[in-house]
Amino acid sequence: MTFNRLLSRAVFVSRVGSRSAFTSSKPDLTKPNWLRVGLAFGSTAFLWGLLFKQHSTDVHEYKVRNGLE
Repeated sequence: MTFNRLLSRAVFVSRVGSRSAFTSSKPDLTKPNWLRVGLAFGSTAFLWGLLFKQHSTDVHEYKVRNGLE
């Protein structure tokens, strides 16, 4: 057998012999997963809080270093 025939046969076998791990069904948008929604919004609020706290600390340090306060 030539190399091309072996390669094409291997590709065919690998496509037929495997299944996709992903499903093609769409999530039901009428029933949201409230745990995931809460975790998403909660973690976002927490990260914004850290950002504002860090910014306040940085501004204070800048003012102290430059003698503005």
